[in-house]
Amino acid sequence: MRFTRGIVLATAGTAAMSGAGLMAAMPAVAGPAVHHSFIGRFHRTSRVASTVPANGDVNPYGVVVVRHSQGRLHQGDVLVSNFNNSKNLQGTGSTIVEISPSGHRTLFTHITRASLPGRCRGGIGLTTGLVMTHGWVIVGNLPSRNGQAATSSPGCLLVINSKGTVKKIFSGHGINGPWDATVVSQGRSASLFVANVLNGTAAAKGKVVRRGTVLRLNIAFSRGKLPAITKVTKVGSGFAQRTDPAAFVVGPTGLGLGRNGVLYVADTEMSRITAISQALTRSSSAGTGKVLTSGGKLNAPLGLAIAPGGDVLTVNGGDGRIVETSPSGVQVASRFLDRSGSPPGSGALFGLAVKPSMGGIYYVDDAANTLRLLH
Repeated sequence: MRFTRGIVLATAGTAAMSGAGLMAAMPAVAGPAVHHSFIGRFHRTSRVASTVPANGDVNPYGVVVVRHSQGRLHQGDVLVSNFNNSKNLQGTGSTIVEISPSGHRTLFTHITRASLPGRCRGGIGLTTGLVMTHGWVIVGNLPSRNGQAATSSPGCLLVINSKGTVKKIFSGHGINGPWDATVVSQGRSASLFVANVLNGTAAAKGKVVRRGTVLRLNIAFSRGKLPAITKVTKVGSGFAQRTDPAAFVVGPTGLGLGRNGVLYVADTEMSRITAISQALTRSSSAGTGKVLTSGGKLNAPLGLAIAPGGDVLTVNGGDGRIVETSPSGVQVASRFLDRSGSPPGSGALFGLAVKPSMGGIYYVDDAANTLRLLH
């Protein structure tokens, strides 16, 4: 996978004053408050486990931490979805593995078309859109017949119980190439945000089209009943997207809900992060939202997570770097997590998740098909 490096924006500097007498006469002024970064406390990375199950699926994408034990799900374990099959064809991966903090890997689910409770056009290809809510696992499905975006289908969202069985399919409603997702639980309901990257993309044959969307799906959970969509709202639209022979598709990817109902979007093609206000309550699209930060250390940001203090964490598809951005838009810290491939780190990083108790950051290394931990 190869991405174009984002343009570095000019930053405001401070003017220096000269003259010893003048400096001595000036009263002392307190400097700006120091912003302590979340990733700054971590100093090494470790391999947790391989993400390759027995059937040989590769290209790990989605990452989510299990918060409560139920069924085959164990608290503290990490679920990882695979996008490619054993032949490394994109959009054909069909497994989610479960990995313990000590590195023990088991198969949570292997999804086949025959095992689906309904129709999802095109087959199975599990994306970065992997979330958990109310004991259910929901994963994006963007399938391809031959590993190329030209044969991709709109796909769907697969709703999986704690035993690893797909019990329901969410399709239609504007779901078209669900690429990433984030969820917020609210009592017996949840707001599921989904980034879609196939609106007119394949037909454009590599040209950029600005039709990427972010949907909010309001989902109801009732005891003894399957989850049900109660309302769908398009909260974001107009995101740049295109097919890519190495990356399959490039478009809006990582999503994360921050403070005050602000939804942050990793706008991959534009190498920026945007912010959609009132994401939980708005009734119409905010377009691409307000630009939080652009360029700088960002280089095709893909996965996105919110740090405990509210900072936005993103990993670059272009150079293997993690970047931390404050809610005010300042890129406060960055570091390389991967330097493999050509160019170094390109295409290695996708999903990420904060380890419980602020113990580090889980992330997948696609270049080595492993789950790793920054700690």
